[in-house]
Amino acid sequence: MFPKINEVLYIQIASVDEKEESKEYKSRIADVDDNSFLIEVPMQQGSSRLKRLFFGEELSISYITEDGVNHYFNTYVTGFEEDVVRLVRIRKPLPDDITKIQRRSFLRVHANLEMAIQSEDLTRAVGLTEDIGGGGLSIHGEPGFIIAEGQKLKCWLLIPYRNGAIEHANFEAEVVRIKTTETGRQLCMLKFVQITDSERQKIIKFCFERQLDYRTK
Repeated sequence: MFPKINEVLYIQIASVDEKEESKEYKSRIADVDDNSFLIEVPMQQGSSRLKRLFFGEELSISYITEDGVNHYFNTYVTGFEEDVVRLVRIRKPLPDDITKIQRRSFLRVHANLEMAIQSEDLTRAVGLTEDIGGGGLSIHGEPGFIIAEGQKLKCWLLIPYRNGAIEHANFEAEVVRIKTTETGRQLCMLKFVQITDSERQKIIKFCFERQLDYRTK
């Protein structure tokens, strides 16, 4: 059962920052078309702070039907509309994608992609990603390249597609967490802080292709 116009939605946003991902926001459906829901700009629960969403951001959404049952689906931001107020366009899920059990499997895929990074002191390095999604990625730290939590990095990511085409996405990211793996290597979780819609779309396209590969294996 799809949510209806004026239905209240409860939203969590995909992030490599666990604190940010745990926050819940509240919104309302303003309009519906064949492929999308138009929702009001979300407001953080317990405050009046509005949450700015970006193109391609992944969302975990829940709503309560008239019979009191929670329903869940995952989606992502596909655009914006300027009406009397600003509205956010999100992808309408397929009926089978709506469940009564929350599935927090955002569009993040395992991928070893080459990425060049430059720190604020202009030191450069090249590393391999561990996973990637529309909101950020994880990358293995390189020996001798010092990275600290909160640090901003300029990044250039090499993206290969199924048809053989290769794209480059450039963006600025922030290190939100660093952990040491079982092999002793550093794994750095980055979130995108400055990225254009077109660059984010390149990453999302790759993630969709990789998920499709998983499903057809």
